[in-house]
Amino acid sequence: MSYEEVFALIKEAMVELFELEPSQVTPEALLADDLDLDSIDAVDLVVFLQNKTGDKFEAETFKSVKTVDDVVVAVVDLAANA
Repeated sequence: MSYEEVFALIKEAMVELFELEPSQVTPEALLADDLDLDSIDAVDLVVFLQNKTGDKFEAETFKSVKTVDDVVVAVVDLAANA
């Protein structure tokens, strides 16, 4: 999947799962500070991404992500190495 495809998928997930406005979900948005997401939300996001992509993501991979862009890059990298 391309960066753009993954970003669109993550944006869709965040709007659907966390009732965020699409305009809030930008690559620079900080997950905790800007979007008010916590570790439980991160697990929900990982499950959503696994269901949508068919790939298996380890929660450990997402421990160091801080921004939406970090999540997108992690998913792109995982998909490329799958």
